[in-house]
Amino acid sequence: MHIRTATSADISGVIGLQSKYLLVNTVENERQNGFVTTPFTEQQVINIINEHGLFVAEDHDKIVGYAFAGSWAYFSQWPIFPYMVSRLPDLNINGEPITESNSFQYGPICIELRYRGSGLFQQLFEVMRISMGVKYPIGVTFINQINKRSFEAHTRKLQMTVIDSFGFNQHQFWGLAFKTDVSVLR
Repeated sequence: MHIRTATSADISGVIGLQSKYLLVNTVENERQNGFVTTPFTEQQVINIINEHGLFVAEDHDKIVGYAFAGSWAYFSQWPIFPYMVSRLPDLNINGEPITESNSFQYGPICIELRYRGSGLFQQLFEVMRISMGVKYPIGVTFINQINKRSFEAHTRKLQMTVIDSFGFNQHQFWGLAFKTDVSVLR
């Protein structure tokens, strides 16, 4: 298993994994194992690779996991993210205000089903956390409230802090945050 920053050679593997677990491509019983909600086009994947904000797990030349992370400016192309930014002035993590300049958007993260529970989730998150922590002290994400598996993984395994909940586009979400100077691998 190799976990690293993505390159252009990883685009088709990331798009393929995304397609397999995208909410709109899954049926209800598959959703119990988790899903991703934000679809990325090939150009959007290229753009985040150019910003060094895509991290992949590769096993025998196959992409089996990915994690996106980037600036609010990058993510502003999807309507939910400007809404999240508008809420930042009212949010904090452990008393530290969360701002557009001291935080970044983390997610989605996606792990091939057969690798879940293996520790890959935490390892991929750590590579992302360390890389993004060079520039940002705080990471922020959101989870659809019907995605209970993802919520459990992020709050239990990664010990993220729930900072709020909000509604957007007829869905309910949890807002979560984490400090980039705290490792989840202990």
